[in-house]
Amino acid sequence: MQATAYTYDAQTRTGSVLLDDGTPLPFDAAAFDAGGLRLLRPGQRVRIEVAPAENAGETPESRRIVLVTLQTF
Repeated sequence: MQATAYTYDAQTRTGSVLLDDGTPLPFDAAAFDAGGLRLLRPGQRVRIEVAPAENAGETPESRRIVLVTLQTF
């Protein structure tokens, strides 16, 4: 799935992306590290992989990002 980087904190390696419908979705350091990135700037197009959050229903807020990497063409 594609998204746009929205926020990123280099110290904690956490941040959020905006899905193409405008929904914000946070990511943790494990998801950032899984993508092998060193830095992320707001506005960059990224590819994300999501999984259902534990003990949650099927809503956009129930998804968690497990991988963030740059979108390449």
